[in-house]
Amino acid sequence: MLIRTSSHERRARSRPTGRDTAPGRHPGWRRSGVYAGNVSTQRVFVARLAGCSVFDPAGDRLGKVRDVVVVFRKDDPPRVVGLVCEIPGRRHVFLSIGRVTSIATGQVITTGLINVRRFQPRGGEVRILAELVGRKVFFRDGSGEAQIEDVAIERNRLGEWDVGQLFLRKPKTSASPFAKGPTTFAAWSEVRESAVPGEAQSAEQLVASYSELKAADLANTLLDLPEERLLEVVDELPDERLADALEEMPEDEQVHILEALDDERAADILDAMEPDDAADVLAQFAEDQREELLDLMEPEEAEDVRALLKYSPDTAGGLMTPEPIVLSADATVAEALALIRRHELHPALAAAVFVTLPPYETPTGRLLGTVHFQRMLRYPPHERLGAIIDDTLDPVPATASAAEVARMLASYNLVSLPVVDQAHRLVGAVSVDDVLDYLLPEDWRSQEGDDAPPAPAVSTQTATSLPLGQLRGTGRRR
Repeated sequence: MLIRTSSHERRARSRPTGRDTAPGRHPGWRRSGVYAGNVSTQRVFVARLAGCSVFDPAGDRLGKVRDVVVVFRKDDPPRVVGLVCEIPGRRHVFLSIGRVTSIATGQVITTGLINVRRFQPRGGEVRILAELVGRKVFFRDGSGEAQIEDVAIERNRLGEWDVGQLFLRKPKTSASPFAKGPTTFAAWSEVRESAVPGEAQSAEQLVASYSELKAADLANTLLDLPEERLLEVVDELPDERLADALEEMPEDEQVHILEALDDERAADILDAMEPDDAADVLAQFAEDQREELLDLMEPEEAEDVRALLKYSPDTAGGLMTPEPIVLSADATVAEALALIRRHELHPALAAAVFVTLPPYETPTGRLLGTVHFQRMLRYPPHERLGAIIDDTLDPVPATASAAEVARMLASYNLVSLPVVDQAHRLVGAVSVDDVLDYLLPEDWRSQEGDDAPPAPAVSTQTATSLPLGQLRGTGRRR
């Protein structure tokens, strides 16, 4: 059932009033003093809060904390207005601090109401991990500068949450490249900013906090950042890590980010991408700019991309990857399994090995057949692939439509298909994820129920009977 948010709850953002039950002790927060209502003052560091699970009063898990949202004030420390939470479907939503009833050991307890509208920052809002951590501040006593590494939020006697202590790192005093500067704590009132509120500076700390995110999660997180912060983080990310994230983004976002880089860095990123993904994004550029980037790429990578660009994007040739596993009929099961074990190999491409006549790089000699991974497991390591080949599976021509490829994959329960040219030479393999990327709407990564009837908030009584990823909400995110 859907519950409409009360006017008091809608005002929670501007005047948080959530009350906290007596939480358990947590390494990231402290108690100090007792005030009216027998509620202890709490201090929790945001870096430790990130990743904590969010539960409703019945104990059902709703998601996990990703960030804390604050608004700056003229004379007082920034005030916390809510949390950014990730719910199933990798959607980031806003949870008003007024709906948080407890921050205990590694968990956040809510009132049970959550709006599943995608989080969009409003004017004046700043996310602590995404925008505040990494900024440079100066000590008001003139003792120098430091960089913010963590921020503690504290609940005051009025039940409101404010920024309390800052965990700072001063510049290093040693010339050693491995040395780090000393750390210290300071209250917000003891430092001043070297830039206007909300302006990000160093993205180094933020990139470190993203190190464990999967590529799809990293892409989603990057697209949620403000424009300037996004470009700063992109500059800090290693080429391969950025390439993995770009592959999970819509093509217009890929183009936007690559255009913001210098040509040499953009070419390096394209080198690190899968050839079919690189071809898809390069197809969006003007011809002269595309040729310039291709000339800057590594010759072997550029050759693969140029070959893919010859095909229409809605054909098997336009969807395929030109780097499947190709072996001779004399190769053994052990050799094939060794190639499949490579960690960088996409799981769909690791499902089968293609046996051809020489040469063994695409375009190969004539395709002889396919040996599926499961079939190889039934034979001893020394067995020749030519003896267990499956020649009953017809390859698809490079000119086959995406719909035809999809029918083949569905009809035979396959995750990949060999793609051949007119001479029956193997030119690549098309996988089920390539076909899905094409068949789904262009904005499928951001379509998470935004076209359903408006619903300002949902009750967790409903969430317990349905997967949260299936809930729909289109009202304001509060």
